Amino acid sequence: MRTIKNLSKQEVEQFESSIRGTIILQDHPQYDQSRRIYNAMIQKYPGMIVKCTDVADVQQAVLFGKNNNLIIAVRGGGHNGGGFGICDGGMVIDLSGLKYVRVNTKEKTVRVGGGNIWAEVDHATHPYGLAVPAGIVSTTGVGGLTLGGGIGHLTRNFGLTIDNLLEADMVLADGSLVTVNKDDYPDLFWAIRGGGGNFGIVTSFKFKAHHLSNVFGGPTLWPIEKTEEIMAWYHDFMLDAPDELNGFFVTMIVPGPPFPEHLHMKKFCGVVWCYSGDLEKATEIFEPILAKNPFFEHVFQMPYPAIQGMFDGLLPPGLQWYWRADFFNELTPEMGKEHLKFGSNIPTALSQMHLYPLSGAASRVGDTETPWAYRDASYAGVIVGVDPDPKNAGKITDWCKAYWEALHSHSSGGAYSNFMMDEGQERVKASFKHNYERLAQIKSKYDPQNIFRLNQNILPVKTTV
Repeated sequence: MRTIKNLSKQEVEQFESSIRGTIILQDHPQYDQSRRIYNAMIQKYPGMIVKCTDVADVQQAVLFGKNNNLIIAVRGGGHNGGGFGICDGGMVIDLSGLKYVRVNTKEKTVRVGGGNIWAEVDHATHPYGLAVPAGIVSTTGVGGLTLGGGIGHLTRNFGLTIDNLLEADMVLADGSLVTVNKDDYPDLFWAIRGGGGNFGIVTSFKFKAHHLSNVFGGPTLWPIEKTEEIMAWYHDFMLDAPDELNGFFVTMIVPGPPFPEHLHMKKFCGVVWCYSGDLEKATEIFEPILAKNPFFEHVFQMPYPAIQGMFDGLLPPGLQWYWRADFFNELTPEMGKEHLKFGSNIPTALSQMHLYPLSGAASRVGDTETPWAYRDASYAGVIVGVDPDPKNAGKITDWCKAYWEALHSHSSGGAYSNFMMDEGQERVKASFKHNYERLAQIKSKYDPQNIFRLNQNILPVKTTV
């Protein structure tokens, strides 16, 4: 047995005997597979991976890591853009064994394990005509997306994912298990609704679900040369759109199937729509959209899980990813010019830019009710350089950085934390804005040693008694 640095074989064996799960060290045949995360640009080599099967395993792992001064990374779905679910030399607490989805149709609530992905939640809720607001890729982990905020197809109708979180079970830095909600540990409950994994490991989430079975939506695409025109129209159109209509703006290349062959490798701007209202009104809602004569449209009625998984096949695990993001209040003509410029020079078939609307229900929550400080922003923008070939990592990174730098002066200053790489403390503070100090105080109370620091880290502050 090859042991982790500074730990004896006996110490590791004693720890392993205290848990029901599995410890994977660097000489384990499953080590390389187990250390992989969604973003293949991040390559790190932990000393041990602890595959937990229950909450007690998580508690034991936290205490073992803390007592032995190990760097601790926490991995749910492994989708984090900055690769915070992995570390070099330390311990990965892997939650993939904590999976269950329990639907309460009477209460319209859903209890979900810390290791679940959204596809599993959709699979369980859809037969009952229920849905929980999530993202746009169903292989994303429930934990990471929720703790960062949760933007997706249902944001305008039902709010962010955190706006639908009712309760959570958490393992804290001292190894204790607590249940947090509006009445119990209200400070922690406030902090985890957007403050990320800074405060503990969430082993269970309880969400409010909404009546939703089918939606009407899909992509509408125009040639990239129309970017300025379509973006200006889109901005004006969304100002008066009903909450039930969500649509995020994109610049992209059509990479291949399932799109028709005549579109392959051509550059487009477009909008991916999701209407979650009265389906009898869908034709009327989409009439002004289709009147813009998209070069390609594929909007139709479908089960909600279908639109959630629409892009899963195009974006499998193991691609190279580089992310840059900002919040925006306006889409000005000057910004349209930059989007046209960089959209016309997308470096690889999977690289793209998205603008997610934050209006509707999400905007009607106060900017101190949760750590999400940008309730007044109109859009969460993200630029991603994506490619399967590591040789193209520099190319996609350079394009992404240049695109971001061209737009950043037009931004609100911060970004959606789930869209950020490891970009330093100033960016973290800018993204939490006026809520950062309160988060730092809560961090100091529950994790004064900053055990949970592999995230968009909120530093604990020294408090006086």
